[in-house]
Amino acid sequence: MSVSTKFQNFCSNIRITSSVAGDISYRYKRITKQLNKDFWNTESDTAHSLYVGSYGRDTDIHVSDIDVLFQLPYSVYERIDGHSGNGQSALLAEVRDSLKNTYGTTHISSDGQIVAIKFDDGVNFEIVPCFVNKDESYTYPDSNNGGSWKTTNPKPEIEEIRKTNDILNGNLKNLCRMARAWKDKWEVPMGGLLIDTLAYQFLKSWFHRNDSYLYYDWMTRDFFEYLKNQDANKTYWLAVGSGQYVYKKGDFQYKALRGFNIANEAIDYEVREMLSSANGKWQEIYGSKF
Repeated sequence: MSVSTKFQNFCSNIRITSSVAGDISYRYKRITKQLNKDFWNTESDTAHSLYVGSYGRDTDIHVSDIDVLFQLPYSVYERIDGHSGNGQSALLAEVRDSLKNTYGTTHISSDGQIVAIKFDDGVNFEIVPCFVNKDESYTYPDSNNGGSWKTTNPKPEIEEIRKTNDILNGNLKNLCRMARAWKDKWEVPMGGLLIDTLAYQFLKSWFHRNDSYLYYDWMTRDFFEYLKNQDANKTYWLAVGSGQYVYKKGDFQYKALRGFNIANEAIDYEVREMLSSANGKWQEIYGSKF
């Protein structure tokens, strides 16, 4: 089997299946409809709601956490902002109580900045109530330490990933997903937005950024080289699209070095047509779905 076919199959294997995506969509619409009914007096199952996080950027490979922003009317912000005590906690409680009308009390909780719904199949929805700002960023509640407001700006991140992926022949989202498979296999301390940001920065200047699966062995090697050469003293990067700070969770450079060395071994085996040995090395990097 050629390098191109192997990586094409791998990228297909780590995609979220259409049936799982259908289940997510069904739950997303039920959640959205209930919140719209209680806060906007409408039955819409799509308005005011937005997938964010890795699932929203379409770079996820599993569905343990689905992040959703739900926009509330500004009148709610005015009421909550004037609340005596921890208004942010009170807001999360209101959203939680709304969702209990659809899902009961067993699986719903609120914590810090989110209202979480945990389903029996292991899929967790994390709903962040928010208010849209004039620049189309969002203000959301943080109930920790007495309560405060914070800002997030996911739309430019989603749009820049989508636009650049289209320009780069689908290679950006594939690399983001491949990096997640490596993260899972090696327990790399990197969040999804940092992975997507560094993959984006790498591909913008990589020579074969527009080419096909034939170069994915080199893409693997060169991306690991890019990661291992990141400044170990650096604590944050500017997120793709939004420029928000993305903080590191831990040092990832050494595991990237290990990946770089193994990728070189795999490529050497490919050149020498020792395909079984090459496949073993790719699996060492990416896990059993390769």
